[in-house]
Amino acid sequence: MHWDFALILVFLGAAVPWLGRRRIRQLMQVPQTTKMDRLALYASTIAFQWFAAATVLWRAGAHGLHAAQLGLAIPRPELTITAGVVLCALVLANQILSLRRLTARPAEIEGVIPQLALKIFPQDDIERLAFFALVLTVASCEELIYRGFIQHIFLVWPADSPLLAILGSAAFFALAHLYQGRRGLVSTFIVGISFSAIRAWTGSLLAPFVAHFLADFTVGLLAPSKLRAASAKGRTSVSDQDILIILCI
Repeated sequence: MHWDFALILVFLGAAVPWLGRRRIRQLMQVPQTTKMDRLALYASTIAFQWFAAATVLWRAGAHGLHAAQLGLAIPRPELTITAGVVLCALVLANQILSLRRLTARPAEIEGVIPQLALKIFPQDDIERLAFFALVLTVASCEELIYRGFIQHIFLVWPADSPLLAILGSAAFFALAHLYQGRRGLVSTFIVGISFSAIRAWTGSLLAPFVAHFLADFTVGLLAPSKLRAASAKGRTSVSDQDILIILCI
């Protein structure tokens, strides 16, 4: 493995989880966030994501990796579209069912993820526009980094193993979302395996990208009002596993 690829893996596997957990601790210590807090969070995340993606593209290009090796092609269009439709349908169904459960169980809101969602999700049209840019960035950059770059690395090193590539990509993807706790780590690992398997099957990042975008954007638009209503009424149970948030902040 090239030394710069190894450094990127170390940064993604160690520094990114640490930075994410530190940011979450800071957010959880604040009683509530302001509009400027949320917009600043969106802007800083967008800048970091594009910097990371640009670095990956730079070093990949320096070693002669082409677009198809990173999943930036659609070699099997019909299969890609079919897989994308199925994957997106499953993701949307999960998000909608999870949001419906928010009004179904009597208890108090609990867990880091619901509390975090109330602090980071948009609350007006300006924030929703910024959130759209954020989710588009996260879906693009994370798919390139985890399902494009990392999956290719584990495909060719240490052995030509598609299974190792899928598991390695999913493991790094889960570590990036370590801030969601143990349940979040497991759920994002499962999501990572699903997305990586689709990428390996179709040879393209298109289907995982669209599903990733829909997962975050849907819950970002619909969850805030549900969570605020549940919090105000004090009659809805929301645990860390209710909503799938694969947004890396």
